[in-house]
Amino acid sequence: MKYKNILSRVYSYLAVALAASIVGACTPEEMDGGLGPAPTSESVEFSMAPTQDNPNIITFTNQTPGAFKAIWDFGNGNTAVGDQVNGAFPVEGTYTVKLTVLTRGGYAYNTKTVTIAETNVSMLNREDYNFLTGGADDEDGKTWVIEKEVKGHLGVGDASAPNPTPNWWAAGANEKADVGLYDDEMVFKLQGFSYTYINNGNTYANKDYASELGGTNASADVTVAYTPPTNMNWSITEENGKKYLSISNGGFLGYYVGESKYQILALSENELYLMSSQKGVPGNAWFYRLVPKGYVRPVEPKPVKMEDMEDNFDEEGNLVWKKEALTLNESYDNPAPVGINKSAKVAMYVKQEGQPYEFANMFTDFNYNFDLSQRNVFKLKVYVPSYNDFITQAGEDWAIKNLLKQVSIKLQDGTSAQPWVNQVEIKQPVDKLDQWVELTFDFSAFKDRKDLNRIVIQVGGEGNFIPGIFFLDDFRLE
Repeated sequence: MKYKNILSRVYSYLAVALAASIVGACTPEEMDGGLGPAPTSESVEFSMAPTQDNPNIITFTNQTPGAFKAIWDFGNGNTAVGDQVNGAFPVEGTYTVKLTVLTRGGYAYNTKTVTIAETNVSMLNREDYNFLTGGADDEDGKTWVIEKEVKGHLGVGDASAPNPTPNWWAAGANEKADVGLYDDEMVFKLQGFSYTYINNGNTYANKDYASELGGTNASADVTVAYTPPTNMNWSITEENGKKYLSISNGGFLGYYVGESKYQILALSENELYLMSSQKGVPGNAWFYRLVPKGYVRPVEPKPVKMEDMEDNFDEEGNLVWKKEALTLNESYDNPAPVGINKSAKVAMYVKQEGQPYEFANMFTDFNYNFDLSQRNVFKLKVYVPSYNDFITQAGEDWAIKNLLKQVSIKLQDGTSAQPWVNQVEIKQPVDKLDQWVELTFDFSAFKDRKDLNRIVIQVGGEGNFIPGIFFLDDFRLE
């Protein structure tokens, strides 16, 4: 395979930005003695010489009088800081190397050109290059796509956290199916370090940056008609022990947040996991999970078993409840500590008013699939206050529009993109108000199912827009 002409374009602005950041970080010791004369381009001097063992690795030495910082841009997407540094140029071609120096009088820069006579293929045989592009033998490059089937394929989190994760929001499986993101293809080639973004005519953009792609900024993220440039390149650099993937000419991967530089969190044959900042909002860390086109991540089968389950809301149970459009207090004073339930604490289940709360659920997931062949009966105590409005009707046309005196338990496959499709459900009416009653949910009719691993509790029915307050206690598997 022949390499020629090309690497990345000159990133002059990187060096200027880096210089500016260093000026702001100068210590009093570095600036001691006051300002000196402003440096000029002519005063910025440096030498360059190929290393003895490899003519494609050049040693650069800063020779500028009075400089206390030297920032290098090698013209191939890589940068360095120091008075003597090495720059690697695996591909033949001519590169403009830029040195920016800081003195007490300010900063200035100068450039020189480096000509590399021959491509050193051995320098391109890097594991990260091969994983990203398919290597020297793959002339068509490697095509990556968003891993839409996996939760967290797109997400946002706190960039200031020691180990940022998409803890603020993580896209569920196929959650963005209608925004034009999942048919986007990102092609990386080793030849020419070229990058091609195939978006099939439209691109999903953060609401604040749609105008940069020719659209209109909006109140929510938006899909815009956009034609990507054709002359983009990629580079991988290392800074402070972290690797970064950068795209030239304003290029990006799939979802646009105003940035073209991504920290590489994971890169292997079948995974590309990246994090970027958000332009103008450095506190936001965006996450992108990609896989090779056509790749399907193997799913480790869950074990099939049944273990004790209980939660009395007075003590630590062995269940972790999650909420969906629900207000849940898991340690609320028992409103009626008499009769069959004299415990001090119960769970208060609050369904709010309106369409956004028509599916108010509490649920818990398990790392195994249920074995319902031997144990399949759940019990739950419930207190339904009479002050709820069970008369007013408002809701979806397909639903019963009243708030219902009812408790439903559903068993689902929580790993499915649509877990409700193959769920099993038992509904129990509550015929006594203002007192504790115990309900039994017998799933023995489903004892042959081996694909269920989530328990959902829903009170008051679904599809209605009526608010309601309920109390729950002593959930257990018999």
